[in-house]
Amino acid sequence: MTEAILLVGGKGTRLRPLTVHTPKPMVPAAGVPFLTHQLARARAAGVDHVVLATSYLAEIFEPYFGDGSSLGLHLEYVTEEEPLGTGGAIRNVAPLLRSAPGEPVLIFNGDILTGLDIQALVTTHQSAGADVSLHLTRVADPRAFGLVPTDDSGRVTAFLEKPQTPEEIVTDQINAGAYVFNRSVIDTIPAGRPVSVERETFPGLLASGAHLQGMVDSTYWLDLGTPQAFVRGSADLVLGRASSPAVAGRCGDCLVLDGADVAEDAKLTGGTSVGREAVVGAGATLDGSLVHAGAVIEPGAVIQDSLIGAGARIGARTVLEGVVVGDGAVIGADNELRSGVRVWCDAVIPDGAVRFSSDQ
Repeated sequence: MTEAILLVGGKGTRLRPLTVHTPKPMVPAAGVPFLTHQLARARAAGVDHVVLATSYLAEIFEPYFGDGSSLGLHLEYVTEEEPLGTGGAIRNVAPLLRSAPGEPVLIFNGDILTGLDIQALVTTHQSAGADVSLHLTRVADPRAFGLVPTDDSGRVTAFLEKPQTPEEIVTDQINAGAYVFNRSVIDTIPAGRPVSVERETFPGLLASGAHLQGMVDSTYWLDLGTPQAFVRGSADLVLGRASSPAVAGRCGDCLVLDGADVAEDAKLTGGTSVGREAVVGAGATLDGSLVHAGAVIEPGAVIQDSLIGAGARIGARTVLEGVVVGDGAVIGADNELRSGVRVWCDAVIPDGAVRFSSDQ
């Protein structure tokens, strides 16, 4: 079992402004681009050949990862000229696969942080004699996801798009975004047009009598599609709640990359990570937050559950809670931003301009 496809073509619109200059899988989490964690986990599971299906800002991937040899992988890149959807992207990279028709190919979405036992998914696929196997996870509120009920043997019985009424919620099992396809199945996906595996390929295979197997694995699972989820995922990697061979250094309360300058009395907790050449001033407090390379946090700032883009500057005594600050933005001193506010790249907020409470 040596081959995988990574779907990394999405625009990451829910993550803007983080994804204005950077494709979603390349946004740093716990010190390295998120994609590095996925590639390292694939390598640890025995994968040696990965094809990246790129589209948005495709030119950023290869200069960073090259041929993959630094990770012990052989990486190849395929760029979609027009967005093809999940199924279309899988079909589009098929010419670069080396697997024989009956051999398994792993497929991952580029925005899922998971503790999935990859080898167990492949073993389940092979022992069940399945055409396609899906990693399923259980969630408390499945309304935002596609439901995947299975029978007693784990065989998939239906695909139900996002249910809304209580009657429609027949299971808490959802499609967790990692699959094993027999190579021959990939070749049956129509080429050259957009195809959704969730809405077209999987239901079509089921209707044709193909064997689709589900494996419920309820280890750590998080969809990093929103800024709040991305910040949490990075913090969980630093804290060791989510495992990755690519976390730089030991797990703990914080991760400070080489070249960062953190004042001795600054307080970093909750899985905060501080990127290269970033500066954290005296008395600043950072909890569960992500500070990207070259950003400056001035003295006395209080930052919680927030993401500070590359080269941004946060003024003295400014309070941020659940905020995303784009690359190069400047937030002056004595501001107070909360509740999911997004500050766009290179925006400037003057001193004392925005508050949620009285200034006294």
